[in-house]
Amino acid sequence: MAQVEKNKLILTVSYYNDNNQIQYLKAGAKSKINNRYTPVSGIPLSFYIGAENPSHLLGKISTDDKGQATLMMPPAAKDEWNKSSKQTFLVVSDSSDLYSGTNASIDLTKARIKIDTAEDKKITATLIEQKDSAWVPVSEVDLKIAVKRLGGNLNVAETPTYTTDSIGMAQTEFKYVNLPGDSAGNLILVASVEDNDVYGNLTTEKTVPWGTAVKYVSAYNNRSLYARRGLSPAWLLWMAYSITAAVWFILFYLFFQIRKLKKLGA
Repeated sequence: MAQVEKNKLILTVSYYNDNNQIQYLKAGAKSKINNRYTPVSGIPLSFYIGAENPSHLLGKISTDDKGQATLMMPPAAKDEWNKSSKQTFLVVSDSSDLYSGTNASIDLTKARIKIDTAEDKKITATLIEQKDSAWVPVSEVDLKIAVKRLGGNLNVAETPTYTTDSIGMAQTEFKYVNLPGDSAGNLILVASVEDNDVYGNLTTEKTVPWGTAVKYVSAYNNRSLYARRGLSPAWLLWMAYSITAAVWFILFYLFFQIRKLKKLGA
């Protein structure tokens, strides 16, 4: 029996550190199908720290319908994580009936971002990395400084990215006036490094009272397009009922006209 040729699976792995507190790994699986790279779901993946060794296993998870798998860093990895300022993460897939086994890895240096602010709404983001037991500033790295919004992060100024200087700092000013915040007028600043080959994905946040207080007022019992049933806008109800009445009027009119024609024909 001829052996069926297996598709080649391509894996990627990324490291994320949110607000210097939550760390996780995200892996992606795709394959070239019909000359097009397509995400592959249901691929069991094994995540390792340091080396592909059972004692270094972080966890196992299968890819979702978008070909993605996310693994939170388990507490059991703390000892291995603390051994060095540089770490290697691996993701491994076993061979299956359709796909050949493969792996992907990333080497990263531990780093973090700090945000400081001044009363004149100046923002300073500092990137530092770990060298042995000390934290030292990192220069010539691009980072973003933004304010968190419901639909995504909004740049605090016209410049989308900033490059850290010789002491690891990037500075800008908060340009917005009367930007809506929470009920106390607070906004959340976000500094981030994205898809960096050395440090991965880093974010940190800081709450500042630079927004305009917004008090939420429920419109649940008011007529609106998004209100509950029975509270549609009056103009919309009038329009709907008018169209319905007009349609029935035309139908009745045509019915009587047809009836007259039949009588004339008789």
